[in-house]
Amino acid sequence: MNKSHRNTIKVCDCQILAHYQFEGEQYILTLASDTIAKATKPGQFLHITVSDSLAMRRPISIMSVDVENGTFDLLYKIVGEGTRQLSERKIGDVLSIIGPIGNGFKLTDKKRPLLIGGGVGMPPMIAIAQQIKDRDYQPFTILGSEVPFPFDEKPADNAKDYAGTTHTMPLLEDWGIECRLASLHGFKGVFKGFVTDLARVFLDALSAEELAQVEVYSCGPHPMLEAVAKLAKEYNLPCQISLEEYMACGVGGCAGCVVEVRPARSALGVQTDNGVAMKRVCVDGPVFDAYQVF
Repeated sequence: MNKSHRNTIKVCDCQILAHYQFEGEQYILTLASDTIAKATKPGQFLHITVSDSLAMRRPISIMSVDVENGTFDLLYKIVGEGTRQLSERKIGDVLSIIGPIGNGFKLTDKKRPLLIGGGVGMPPMIAIAQQIKDRDYQPFTILGSEVPFPFDEKPADNAKDYAGTTHTMPLLEDWGIECRLASLHGFKGVFKGFVTDLARVFLDALSAEELAQVEVYSCGPHPMLEAVAKLAKEYNLPCQISLEEYMACGVGGCAGCVVEVRPARSALGVQTDNGVAMKRVCVDGPVFDAYQVF
């Protein structure tokens, strides 16, 4: 285990308080744990025992927390036997959970975060939005999905036009976070295209001064993250990404989730180290500088 994570990862028995099902085999779990609710940072994840019959845990990102009531929410989609068995768990069941795990997103002095989440990569963006909703930031959130969204989309109170896109996520609307939705499936009020296409519409509408205050944060499928990194580079914007990888132990022991990370560069564009490092997504990440990964 990475030394920075010693004494920070806990094993908790968490009771299921709610379990909602949405179209596209998507689910939101609400669980109780005062420890996890207080310790979680946006971008971190949990390693969950999904049933008594499967020893291997499953990593799931944290979407939101309620520190006052000691609860947290997870969004997941059925992609295999593990998540299928998780979907069968009932209110009142207790799940063994390790977490929170990993290095989360680091908010910088850039005051205009552009949050881009795709599919089950949406939760970390929602987690960032929750963290900054009462701070002096002007975030813009883009959520993309190729199945129906796991929430009821609604027209945004802010009627600002982004290529005819009108609908938003109600939770973010309640938090005062401007948000628009993107999909290739022609959902009503949703931008028809990739999340990066909608991001380009947003960025092109900014002044040079506003653009200088933007930093991109993103989580989603690998091809989407590559496209986001390419877009950020085109606009000369800093960019942090949260990688999605298959994991075994989830706590850095097995090194089964390593990725190549290139050397960092200084503000002058000078390489500050030599060679390529192999980093574990679970504990060295899952959040990385996009330019070091892509």
